[in-house]
Amino acid sequence: MNATHRWNIKSGATRSGKTYMDYFVIPKRIRNCTGRGLIVLIGNTQGTLIRNVVDPMRNIWGDQLIRLPNTNTGTIQLFGKKCYMLGADNKASVKKLQGSAVEYAYGDEITTWNEEMFSMLKSRLDKPTSIFDGTCNPEAPGHWLKKFIDSDADIYNQSYCLDDNPFNSKEFVDNLKKELAGTVYYDRFVYGRWVAAEGVIYQMFANAPEKFYINQEDLPYFESVNIGVDFGGNKSKHAFVATGLTTDGKIIALKSKSVSAKDGDVDKLLYEFIIFSDEINAKYGIDTVYCDSAEQVLKNTIKNRTGYTVRDSIKNPIIDRIRCTALLMATGRFFLLRGANDDLVKGLSDALWKNENTKDIRLDDGTTDIDILDAYEYSFERYMRQLTAIEG
Repeated sequence: MNATHRWNIKSGATRSGKTYMDYFVIPKRIRNCTGRGLIVLIGNTQGTLIRNVVDPMRNIWGDQLIRLPNTNTGTIQLFGKKCYMLGADNKASVKKLQGSAVEYAYGDEITTWNEEMFSMLKSRLDKPTSIFDGTCNPEAPGHWLKKFIDSDADIYNQSYCLDDNPFNSKEFVDNLKKELAGTVYYDRFVYGRWVAAEGVIYQMFANAPEKFYINQEDLPYFESVNIGVDFGGNKSKHAFVATGLTTDGKIIALKSKSVSAKDGDVDKLLYEFIIFSDEINAKYGIDTVYCDSAEQVLKNTIKNRTGYTVRDSIKNPIIDRIRCTALLMATGRFFLLRGANDDLVKGLSDALWKNENTKDIRLDDGTTDIDILDAYEYSFERYMRQLTAIEG
């Protein structure tokens, strides 16, 4: 009722009801538009926008008021009016706003946007009736959006914590708090605070790595076994990590190894990898080897000399890989085979956040073994969506 400013932003905890309330705000805003400018819906990607906003609204309001989106043209009919859907994850989307006046804009997951998109939007909301509604989860306190929220612009900001939503089940709330315990995400996604990521990344693991060990005789059946390979440079190491994935969403590190890369000897690299992979293949079989996509010559050498199925790593954002591992650890779905993972144990225990106030960055200055972490993450990153979806 008080969201009558030029900028109206809900920030705070996940599942606190921020976006759900907008399913009833958006219709009013659209119906009030006079046609003086465009109606624009913006999300991290067009796909996430449809999934987070459009589809849930259709479930509430029905197919007559929420038409099916045309992803080719990036348009959709909402409540009888034409609306444009934009993804803010790339700079190409910025050009779509150039030269256009915007009467109403809705923003989903604003902190994930390219900042240029947000800056362009500021100049497009140029009508007396122009208004913006948006939601976000908090990030680092130096994030560009937090600076904007704290500015003297015409902003109405509401902040939410998880317990503000009385419709969440107690089981869900208790489980989420357990999953996020000991991480920076607890403060952000439970309390809704803009806090910096500091210190040890996997504090829960570093405090008691022995809690994550599993013995050979207790290994389950694996849906797939994959090897991640990271190629090092003169100041780093080559790294191999084999992991097994179970049907119920567990990841088990079966073996890890770091190899010096200082002399650049490809034959030595190949020799070490063959020893490593042959052992894994003999015990468990190998489905796929995922190699650092930046080194195609080395990847092709392994492919041609071993006969394994070798594919490029997709290199998901590091922060997403970190969040996935933290979730697996917190929900009892991450394990290491005892006695075979000294290098990975050290890498996970030593992993630190970089002292950075604007965004979450893993420290990579040579003081910790980042290569072993990359190799471990390459081995399972193609399954991250399924792994995180298991916990909702």
